[in-house]
Amino acid sequence: MKILVLNCGSSSIKYQLFEMGEKKVMVKGIIEKIGLKGSYMEYEKEGSPEVIFEGDILDHQGGIEYILGVMISEKHGCIKNLDEINAIGHRVAHGGEKFTESVFIDSEVKKDIDKASELAPLHNPPNLKGILAMDALLPKVPQVAVFDTAFHQTMPDKAFMYAAPYTLYKKYGIRRYGFHGTSYRFVAQRACESLGVAIDSQKIVACHLGNGASITAIKHGKSVDTSMGLTPVEGLMMGTRTGDLDLGVLLFLMEKEEIGIDASRTLINKHSGMLGISGVSSDMREIEIAVEQGNERARIGLDMYAYRIKKYIGAYAAAMGGIDVLIFTGGIGENDDIVRRLATEELEYLGIVIDHTKNNGLRKREANIHADNSKVKVMVIPTDEEFVIAQDTLNIVNSL
Repeated sequence: MKILVLNCGSSSIKYQLFEMGEKKVMVKGIIEKIGLKGSYMEYEKEGSPEVIFEGDILDHQGGIEYILGVMISEKHGCIKNLDEINAIGHRVAHGGEKFTESVFIDSEVKKDIDKASELAPLHNPPNLKGILAMDALLPKVPQVAVFDTAFHQTMPDKAFMYAAPYTLYKKYGIRRYGFHGTSYRFVAQRACESLGVAIDSQKIVACHLGNGASITAIKHGKSVDTSMGLTPVEGLMMGTRTGDLDLGVLLFLMEKEEIGIDASRTLINKHSGMLGISGVSSDMREIEIAVEQGNERARIGLDMYAYRIKKYIGAYAAAMGGIDVLIFTGGIGENDDIVRRLATEELEYLGIVIDHTKNNGLRKREANIHADNSKVKVMVIPTDEEFVIAQDTLNIVNSL
């Protein structure tokens, strides 16, 4: 079965076409700058070098038409016609409390995704655009929604509730939802498979570190707490997001700077985090170069970033009554040995000791990086959210 996986952002579309029988990726790529000047598509077919196509891409439907057109083209195609696509899996950021697992998309599901847009205004609307585009382009092909928030619906109320009036939770669904759930499902299961242990016997802390970053406590295979909240702003320090912030700070700034809701949203989402502290970049690679060059603000930012990870590791070990496995994943978690080292320093009391020889220079591959005397297994697991989406899509379509 051939399954197309789509991850539609506000101005981008990530895509992969899987041949599930052989568990291989036939083609993958991304479209950037949809509706903006300089639109382009990166396209990489199995066994061939990446190709870049430039041209105006005005909306998501036009972008998906572009992808499908290249897939069946004579020169770059990987399939003969679009009838070979058997199903489509969509990454959807927010499912609210409605969805605890992936679902077949029908008219009611589309309404629920739209309704959850008020909880994820930057994410759900473009996710829905991708679904509606496929309705128009391949109306007979079944579609499946895989929700970032679904994995975290196992959290107990003591973890997901905020200390705001309970009436606001009942009225607006104000609570912690968490994100990166598809990634956590994959890396937790993969880590346990690699270690040869049952996931329902393990206490896992998993760190998904990228431009957006979060950390999750996974006890016996279930999410019991996570750092992101109602929105992806809460928790760890990120590339351009504040992470945890005293609400009084925001109120103070709104008054002093005389800014409204839109400007405040931009401040905490786009101008804060590593970019705001360092003044250099939101890219950790550029920040670490600046640290080597003696940039003090970059050094403060890097120290803050690692310190907050360390605090959450300790907190989640306490919440679960221990820790058996510590996982690093995501673009930074998989590739940045400096962050992994700083985030695990002085955690020997928890049984966490990394082997610096194993850690140093490790990039883009699965590996154990704990020392022989470490009681906790420390692992780097490259995530594969797209494969999880494809697998869920396969299972749901086969059950129809």
